[in-house]
Amino acid sequence: MQIKIKKNFSINKSSKPLIIAEISGNHSGKKSFFLKHIRSAAKNGADMIKIQTYEPKDITLQNRDKKFKINSGTWKGKYLWDLYKKAHTPFSWHKDAFKLAKELKIILFSSPFSKRAVDLLEKFNVPLYKIASFEITDLDLIDYIAKKRKPIIVSTGMATLKEIKRAIKVIEKYHKKIIILYCVSGYPTQEKDVNISTINEFKKIFKNYLVGLSDHTDNIYSAFTATALGATIIEKHFILDKKLNSVDKSFSIDIKQLKELKKVTEKIFVSLGKPKIGPKKNEFESLKLRRSIFALKSISKGEKFSEQNIRSFRPFLGIGSENFNKILGKKSKKNIKLGSPIKKSDFV
Repeated sequence: MQIKIKKNFSINKSSKPLIIAEISGNHSGKKSFFLKHIRSAAKNGADMIKIQTYEPKDITLQNRDKKFKINSGTWKGKYLWDLYKKAHTPFSWHKDAFKLAKELKIILFSSPFSKRAVDLLEKFNVPLYKIASFEITDLDLIDYIAKKRKPIIVSTGMATLKEIKRAIKVIEKYHKKIIILYCVSGYPTQEKDVNISTINEFKKIFKNYLVGLSDHTDNIYSAFTATALGATIIEKHFILDKKLNSVDKSFSIDIKQLKELKKVTEKIFVSLGKPKIGPKKNEFESLKLRRSIFALKSISKGEKFSEQNIRSFRPFLGIGSENFNKILGKKSKKNIKLGSPIKKSDFV
């Protein structure tokens, strides 16, 4: 299956993994930082850049009741409204963001959290959408996005198989340009909780679609494993500097890590190659170093070959060592000098 993201930019199961840099709330509420993140991600290895499009009122209520307060994890003690107010990317920043992405010739897209967010993104001709893990059960929003008939990435954190299939079924009413990302919605996610082998299951269950990884660990190792398992997309939260006061920094990678992610995933992809049993092109010279049968001492014409006068040695110049027992007891057709390779023409 091949999905065309935009002109001259497509992805299929044989493509090298695309790296998505997710900026999310790492702009720390500063537009200049936000645009700087886009520039840096484009410069340091990202193939695509993702943002989040919402305002706090699209997600929660401005309420100080304890049920709107986060009780554990990275954002423990914060009220939902306060968190999203700090983390959101203002609608007014989007115009300059898409303008910059166009100048940098990099794909910028978003996870919208409301229909009006989708409407905003359509004004900038966003080339694809992502359904965030927390929105996978919002079938009305998914339907609204799918109607735009653009490629959709579906993130699957927390979701049951039934919920994933249900979301996909909604999209399939309009198209099948779907990429499914295995995800664990732990912020950050510990290695023991990643269960990266699930990607293999996703590839079996969703064999008609592309599969990738949305990773919330604080490093890039799970991404390497995912690449080796055949992930076509790797998404990581990106931050300029982990010293910045950002709501998402605990599960984000910095510039150095982004560069390393790009470099290593490409090397892993190249090393995967295609299944092949037998000598490879770069092994042809090594074949010459296999064993073959040589004269251990001078052998007279008519003399029988025995363990006393022949033995297998490197290099491979005569008959292969696998024939050793087959020629024992056969007679030599000519005089053979010490150290000479034994050939088929040398015996009866």
